[in-house]
Formats: sequence, structure tokens, C-alpha cells
Amino acid sequence: MLVLARRINESIMIGDDIEVVVIDIKGDQVKLGIKAPKKITVHRKEIYNEIQQENIAAMSPDFKPDMLRELSDYFDKDKNGKKGKK
Repeated sequence: MLVLARRINESIMIGDDIEVVVIDIKGDQVKLGIKAPKKITVHRKEIYNEIQQENIAAMSPDFKPDMLRELSDYFDKDKNGKKGKK
């Protein structure tokens, strides 16, 4: 891990396209500004971890047969919201 000291309005560059600027420091909180191309997603780490967990869960083989039945029932309803014939 690279550790750098920066003051307000000072920045660091990550590659040629990403700039991280120290916007403000109050107590134990530091506000950072991040300038990056739109194709680069930027998330707080806890949000990034949640996204990763959701992606893993979406690929999980924990398929439940009732899920297919519920989906079938949903599409089997007629226009009045009543179940159609099977």
C-alpha cells in the first residue's frame, strides 16, 4: 500500500485518467473529490462489497422449484387477474 500525505486542494493521480483531490478535512473525516472518466465506476468500499455479494448471490445455484411455479402462475393469469387454465 502506498501512503501519501496531502493537504487541502492537493491531489494524487492514479494512472493518466484518475485524480483524487483532498477537498476538506474536519476532525477525523476527510472529504475527497474524484475526477475519473465516466466509464470508470467509483463506489465507497462498503457499497462495492454489497454489489459484489449481490452478484455472487445472483449466480448461486440455490434454485428453488417453487420459484418456477410462482413465475408460471404469474404468467398464467388472465387479464382480470384470475388464474387461467393449465
